[in-house]
Amino acid sequence: MCGIIGLVSQDNFSSNEVINMLKRLEYRGYDSFGIVTNSGLFEKEVGEVKPVVENKCTQAVAHTRWATTGGVTKENAHPHSDCSGNIFLVHNGILENYLDFKKRLVGHKFVSETDTEVVAHYFEEKTKTKSVKESVLDFMNEAEGTFAIVLMIRGDKNLYAFKRGSPLSLGLLEGGNVLASDIYAFSDRTDKTIFFNEDEFAIVNESGYEFYRLDNGILNPVSKAITKVKWSGTEEKKNFDHYMIKEIYEEPEVAGRLVNSLQTEQMPELEKLKQMISSAKRTVFVASGTSYHAALLGVYFLNKAGIEAHAIIASEFRNFYLVDDKTLIIAVTQSGETMDVIEALHGMKSKGARIASLVNVPYSTIQRMSNVSINIEAGQEICVAATKSFVNQVIALTYLASLFGYEKDFSKIPEDIRNVLSEEEKIKRIAKSIAKSGDIYIIGRGYLYPVAREIALKIKEISYIHAEGMMGGELKHGTLALIEKGTPVIALIDNKPEIISNVMEVKARGGRIIAITNRDDDRFGEAIRISARNKLPFSIEAAVAGQLLAYHIAKEKGLPIDRPRNLAKCVSVK
Repeated sequence: MCGIIGLVSQDNFSSNEVINMLKRLEYRGYDSFGIVTNSGLFEKEVGEVKPVVENKCTQAVAHTRWATTGGVTKENAHPHSDCSGNIFLVHNGILENYLDFKKRLVGHKFVSETDTEVVAHYFEEKTKTKSVKESVLDFMNEAEGTFAIVLMIRGDKNLYAFKRGSPLSLGLLEGGNVLASDIYAFSDRTDKTIFFNEDEFAIVNESGYEFYRLDNGILNPVSKAITKVKWSGTEEKKNFDHYMIKEIYEEPEVAGRLVNSLQTEQMPELEKLKQMISSAKRTVFVASGTSYHAALLGVYFLNKAGIEAHAIIASEFRNFYLVDDKTLIIAVTQSGETMDVIEALHGMKSKGARIASLVNVPYSTIQRMSNVSINIEAGQEICVAATKSFVNQVIALTYLASLFGYEKDFSKIPEDIRNVLSEEEKIKRIAKSIAKSGDIYIIGRGYLYPVAREIALKIKEISYIHAEGMMGGELKHGTLALIEKGTPVIALIDNKPEIISNVMEVKARGGRIIAITNRDDDRFGEAIRISARNKLPFSIEAAVAGQLLAYHIAKEKGLPIDRPRNLAKCVSVK
């Protein structure tokens, strides 16, 4: 979950041009950053990406890190170099057998705890007797794990890039080229992109590039298509304090945009997906985190439409499901780069399963792996905690269910969301009153169970409070033992009578009920009122209320809302 940049140009450019590109990748990791140029600058720092010493150069590699192997220290920040200080590289991924490499590098001096530094010394040793290309071939044949690596060697006009598992793209510039983890890094410079496929290697310089693919232990030349991409670049926070609250307030607009898209230009893809579901023996959604909660809601609505479907967390997929050529896998992912999902898809595709996806980031790995893909049209999401992408995933999945007869009016969803946003001041007051809680529980039944889990995840992610979302009926099977006087319990209350009995159970133990409801009932005590009467708008309104609640709890505590500790937006490692 790191961001990498490699830039090479005919003309001199500024080191801070590279830093500006790197800043666009900061959602991938922000523990530390670093840059090296071919004109002498080598700087690494702990913390967020910031301007460096002005340096003119024609080559540079840079990196923003989310720590995996080795702690958050300046020594562990990238780029890493060899003993001589001639070879520099940046890496996204995890080299699983780096200790085996390290044992063979006798006499080399290591200054960090990382797997990446070992790779720099590996190339120092290999290039004593072999060309860089031959050395890359050896590495790709020996390496175990995932990697996207950009290599720079002093005195060499080329940058060398190779990948397995982790994303990597080449942007074609006027008078140069740029390598990056994500096309957003160079969105202001070019719309011409080449995407690396698995086990590909490229030699890149200011005037061109050569691509090779590893096949049966040999690097063979390969021609690559240039993709002209549409951009949805990084936006400023404008007048908002954080990206999270800005993105919550964008939800009415992006919801309306998605509904229009599904009814017009994306209808052919939806019809293809409908046919795939109809012809499949089993339909299984694969997702992680927030996207898994959206998938659970999608399963509920599809089941109501008479379509049997299941959802499972991607990292556990292979442990629970047998698949064949009658299986349809639908990946749900904001980034389109979630490693657990990619791993699941690789395994299932090899067994003949067909692949579809719902993604937010166009041209992403998972979209390119899919037979059919639906864009959820949420726009770039900067905050680590997903908000508007969740809303649009739910809309897209419910729209899919509507093709099988689940009748629903989608035209009023933007208005429904605005109704919740109008409750922000009340939500803010409630958030302030529970910000010091050690535990918060969220209960819901049926279609509101996934929403309860999603609200709990938002609270955990950004407020660092232990929160648990659960089925209301499960309270009495264990969790009720944890309820004591004053314990906050957020109850998602629609017209189901059973949830009322769960509320009464909590109140009888002294718990504090905070209802998210469309009902007027004095028994609930505090209540966040929502207007929806039907299931889809109720689930969306309840989720948005939970997003606002989590945001204001974290704001009350003075926490880094957009960049919570230990988390990254794009989880591209296993």
